[in-house]
Amino acid sequence: MIPYGKHLVNEDDVDAVVEVLRNQFLTQGTVVPKFEQALCEYTGANHCVAVNSATSGLHVACLAAGVAAGDSVWTVPNSFVASANCALYCGATIDFVDIDPLTRNIDISALETKLQHAATQNRLPKALIVVHFSGLSCEMQTIQKLTHLYSIVLIEDAAHGLGGSYQQSKIGSCVYSDMSVLSFHPVKSITSAEGGAVLTNQSQLYQKLQLFAKHGVTKDPSQYQGESHGPWYYQQLELGYNYRLSDLHAALGLSQLNKLDVFIQKRSKLAKVYDNALADLPLKLPVEEPQFKSAWHLYMVELIQHDRQHIYQQLHDKGVGVNVHYIPIHLQPYYQQLGFKQGDFPVSEHFYQNALTLPLFPSLTDIEQAKVIAVLHEVLL
Repeated sequence: MIPYGKHLVNEDDVDAVVEVLRNQFLTQGTVVPKFEQALCEYTGANHCVAVNSATSGLHVACLAAGVAAGDSVWTVPNSFVASANCALYCGATIDFVDIDPLTRNIDISALETKLQHAATQNRLPKALIVVHFSGLSCEMQTIQKLTHLYSIVLIEDAAHGLGGSYQQSKIGSCVYSDMSVLSFHPVKSITSAEGGAVLTNQSQLYQKLQLFAKHGVTKDPSQYQGESHGPWYYQQLELGYNYRLSDLHAALGLSQLNKLDVFIQKRSKLAKVYDNALADLPLKLPVEEPQFKSAWHLYMVELIQHDRQHIYQQLHDKGVGVNVHYIPIHLQPYYQQLGFKQGDFPVSEHFYQNALTLPLFPSLTDIEQAKVIAVLHEVLL
């Protein structure tokens, strides 16, 4: 079975982790700060807080944005549930903006209309979380202008995006956002096994992110309320969480980061092969604009005239492990209990009904990709 995604770990990655195991500190040592600094240098962001998952990163980003009970957060239905759950963790409500049928990212026209209506009702969101679906950046400059107009905190869910770029800036640079959240899950651009990070260019947000990710505790005397009791002293200033990344995970992530550009080049090359080889099939292929460089986390196609379940099963039966991303969040039973229903966001629903994720990962061989292409031609023609 050829999987849809797969990590690539080499001996140098293993050696990096073993080195930490032989060191004194498995956590709260020197490797996490090195990883955070390396992520800043790669993306161009000023500050980075590494966390144990992108889900944790989304949560602390919402907390740092001041999201609380009585607030609303908007995101897109076409994502994993974590993109919406993070708002509920804070006691806020969640709402959605449908996607553009071509980019599969947030529909900016729909966003603008919804913001205008919300403004007249005094129901604007505290934060907007945009998702760079499959590794393709949203149109961040335009979105920033809209959110700035209404004083909305703009958070990038860039779990798919590390290694991609927008207008010559790396995804994660926060040039057009307040915060950007990365994922290092095994099928992402790089892996730390489990892990994530939040990037920002704002010192005030950085301090809040650190607090919320580390129990709300600080050892920085400049933040103390009152005098220090001695060099052992610390204070809890917020109700935070234990979302730290261990040095073991950071060592793997740091080693992988050195190979990120090579991984992205390989993904991009594979995507172009798919573009050319699948052009004659009854499929809607992904798009990439000239000012965007996708990280190609996923290669998604949409069936035009075939039943998705039938094709999915045929492909699996022939050893091609396609997947589907994503079941729209508002269709999940938990969210239906909150009042959302089928038909609320038709573009996301239509995309889900016809979408297939093809195998795409750096170690996918030419022979394996040729098999995927051959089987697709067999079952679709």
